[in-house]
Order: sequence, then structure tokens, then C-alpha cells
Amino acid sequence: MRACCYACVTFRVVDGAAGRANLHGTHFAKEAVIPPLAIGEHHRARSSTPPSAPPDPMIDLRPALCSLAALALTACGRGPDVQLYVALDQEHSQAMVQRFEAKSGMRVKARYDTEASKTVGLVSALIEEAPRPRCDVFWNNELAQTVRLAQKGVLQAYASPAAAGIPARYRDPKALWHGFAARARVFIVNTKRIPDPKDYPRRLRDLIDPKWKGQCAIARPLTGTTLTHFTALRLAMGEQKLDEFIAAMRSNEVAFLQSNGATMKETASGKLAFALTDTDDFHVALRKGNPVAAVFPDQEDGGLGTMLIPNSVAMVKGAPHPEAARKLIDFILSKEVEGLLAAARSAQIPLRADVTGPSEAQILRIGAFRQMAWEPQATAGALSAAATHFAKVFGG
Repeated sequence: MRACCYACVTFRVVDGAAGRANLHGTHFAKEAVIPPLAIGEHHRARSSTPPSAPPDPMIDLRPALCSLAALALTACGRGPDVQLYVALDQEHSQAMVQRFEAKSGMRVKARYDTEASKTVGLVSALIEEAPRPRCDVFWNNELAQTVRLAQKGVLQAYASPAAAGIPARYRDPKALWHGFAARARVFIVNTKRIPDPKDYPRRLRDLIDPKWKGQCAIARPLTGTTLTHFTALRLAMGEQKLDEFIAAMRSNEVAFLQSNGATMKETASGKLAFALTDTDDFHVALRKGNPVAAVFPDQEDGGLGTMLIPNSVAMVKGAPHPEAARKLIDFILSKEVEGLLAAARSAQIPLRADVTGPSEAQILRIGAFRQMAWEPQATAGALSAAATHFAKVFGG
């Protein structure tokens, strides 16, 4: 019996067989026994009752029950039309959810992830719930974990017509997932600590430059975009070389913080000279008036390039509300949403050339910077082993 609200009432009609009719019975449901006589028959029965006879308590209760039933119907709203799990920060994604509700008339039950367990918490929930899915649509703030869910058979195909124009490299060939609205992995620089742009860090290896000892930070690569980034680096550099790089960062007293949001805040406050973070975190700090600049690292000829990580959206296999799920996915993948995310505080980078990008000139459009080459399928396949390794190295 589905819970709805505390005002719900259960009525029991008593006759020889004691049947039952429910009005959304729930916690604290109240029962009222009603004799099998029709209302008209009760009125006739009352008219023949001698004046000295005491009133029938069940007949007197009937008007109150009718009022209570009306109240229950008013108080009990319908359930959600679609269940959405969202890893993108709630401050950036909630407005899009509300916009969909306003345009479609549907109700969305959104479950947002926390900064500390970014992406990993929802992915674990989806894997655990796979035998009996609760979620319809997964909106991830990165890509590799979504691909991992596809590899585990948690997702089902939906070739959304709204994905037209998204580059093929950001779409699954079997339509199990689609990428959109990306963020770049950049350095956020405190311009009071480093006033001359000529002195800005330009490569990831600047994290281990002795002149920056104890002045920079990264998020521990245990969740979210940092885990995806460092897993891709592990494949690109090789496990041994990446471990050597991490050891060199430790020797250079690089701060290993809990999240990209934390690295941004420590840099924006001036406690650090620079840190590795995402473009949305940089943009939030800039809009708050902090003295910060963004650097897209490794842009030199032959350089590694800056990693670009798109959001991704997918339909859960066995989704309880498949039709509503498709409509929500179409909306999330629309040019409208990609444009709104670019114009919002999150300053997401559109994957489509015909969608206007962020107004902030420091956040570069696709084609204006060298991208790091990484393969989502291989990165997703290496994610679990990398996460286990990083947990041992960084503690987690």
C-alpha cells in the first residue's frame, strides 16, 4: 500500500462478507465502520425512529466521514512522474529540473549527490538497485562512471533525437548514454598571490616545481571528475609514472583536499597560490568577486592538453516510468539546456558549436584549446582498479 500523506483514510464497508474500499491507505490510516444500508435507507430509518430513541452513532458519523474523505482527496497529491538521480551540484542542476516540471507539467523526484561522495554514491546506489530499479534517469556530472554503468548492464538504450549535433565521441554507439555540457580541468590562480600572468602555472608538472612548494593543491582523486581525470592520466602516463608524479607532489607539499570545491575555496581565499579544479568551480569563485584567474594547462605544442569532461545522461534499465524518462532525457539533452548551463553560474562548455558558450572569456570554447586525448570506454574499464589504488595512496 503506497504512502501518500497522513490525512489519508481507509473506509471499510461492512456487510455479510466484510468487503473493503481504500482511499490511498497509508501510515496512521483511520478506519470507519459503515453499515450496509444506503444513505436513503438510513434517512427513512431515522424518520421512523421514535423521538425518544438515542441517535445512531454511525449515522451521526457519516457527515464527518464525508468531510474527512474530501480533505484526504485534497491533501493526497499524486506521486512523481519520473525519478532522477543527479550528480551535478544541486545549485546548478535544480533550476533545470524545475524548468522541465514547468514546461511538461510532470513531477520530478530528484535525488542529489553530496560534494564529498560526488558521483560514486549515486553510482553505487544504481548498481545496488539494479534488480529492482527505483531510478528512471541518471544525470551524471562526468562521463566515465556512466560508461561503467553501461558496461555493468545497468543502463538501457534510448537514441534521443535531442542529441543531434553532439559529436560522436561523446555519444555511445549503442545509445546507452549521451554526453553534453562539459567542464574543463583547469588551474585556478589567485591573482594577488601571483599578480603577473607570465608567472602563472602552465603545466600539470608545475605542481611539483619547488618554487610552488606548499602553495598548491588538488582534490584527492577518489570521486567525481578528479577520479576520472587521474584514471585517464594513469592510462596515458602509465601506472608507474603517475605514482612517481603523485610521490613528487607529496614531496612538494601539495595539499590533497576533499573536493574541487575545497581547492577552489582555499585558492580564492589566498591560502594557496593555485590549485587544480573544474571550470564551474572557478567561475563560481570569480562571480563572487574573488581575485582569481583560470589557466587551461598543457597547451604547448606536443603538450598533454587540458582534459574536458562532459556531463552525461542515461536511462536506467527497467526504469519504472520509461515514457516520462525519455521526455526528461530529451529535455536535458536539448540545446536549450546546454545553453542555459553555459549562461548559468556553472558556465558549462557546450559540446555543440551552434550553442552559445559561457560569457566569461577565460572559459574557452571547444576548438579554442588543446584537449587531452582520453577514451571513455578504457577509462571506465580502469576506474574500479584505479579507485582502489588511489584510496590506498591518498587514504579514503
